[in-house]
Amino acid sequence: MLFRQLEYLVALARERHFARAAQACHVSQPALSEAIRKLEEELGVPLVRRGRSYQGLTPEGERIVVRAQRILADRHALTEEVGAMRAGLSGQLRIGTVPTASGAVALLTGPFCAAHPLVGVEVTTDLRAEEVLRQVQNFEIDAGLTYLSEDLPDSLQALPLYQERYVLLTSTTDSLTGQRTATWAEASRLPLCLLSPALQGRRVLDEVFAEAGLRPVPRVETDSVAALFAHVRMGHWAAVVPYAWLHVFGVPQGMRALPLVEPTRTAPIGLVVSAREPGSVMAGALTETARSIGAAALLERLPGPA
Repeated sequence: MLFRQLEYLVALARERHFARAAQACHVSQPALSEAIRKLEEELGVPLVRRGRSYQGLTPEGERIVVRAQRILADRHALTEEVGAMRAGLSGQLRIGTVPTASGAVALLTGPFCAAHPLVGVEVTTDLRAEEVLRQVQNFEIDAGLTYLSEDLPDSLQALPLYQERYVLLTSTTDSLTGQRTATWAEASRLPLCLLSPALQGRRVLDEVFAEAGLRPVPRVETDSVAALFAHVRMGHWAAVVPYAWLHVFGVPQGMRALPLVEPTRTAPIGLVVSAREPGSVMAGALTETARSIGAAALLERLPGPA
């Protein structure tokens, strides 16, 4: 019963809504509310601020949720480990990615599923970089693909996978015809479609433009790399995209991908998992797969036309 109560409390903290938390836990809202009330009675402290709707957790509730997440993660890891010893790894692997890295996920999931045929994979794409870290820390996902930085929290560990490199994706009829590369200054003068400013992938580009003394104003902004390709396909736009996505779509007919220079810039992408020991068996198995695939050799080069 205690595990169930903790699951309900964690779900409520995540969903910030009683009905959505109940739906996520596959129970009725009254059953979830009653279980949390009983937990409050057992602990002797209020955990939830209640009004006509969910008002958030109390300070005691915030502390209990952190412990609850760890307890549930340890139970899940134990279940995984016992299951793996008995019949091989099984269950569900949960991965979250930033938009620019979501095209690289298949490099991991393909060999991982081949090695562990009893495991299903759930991939959540288009997360912000900070959300990837938060979900790994809160054990909502087993692993994340995101930008790596020197200030990664001690509660997480990272495995570098590749350096994100950039091309100008444009039509074959623009002013850059005949060029094999494009400068950031040349890119800034085109009608650009870029990722949304809230995304780390866009902030990286803004830093490069600023370094070159440029401040382009994109005509279109989106949280989807696929949408960048779609807009360029219409012939009216240009976009800055990572090499990795050219390995998903290739260079579609009627488009060109010009490596961006002056300056040449890269950003590190890696696999992030919890640093807690004993860790998740699922995350450990994915990390072993990631070490073996040689992502850098593939994703740091420019593919030929589709």
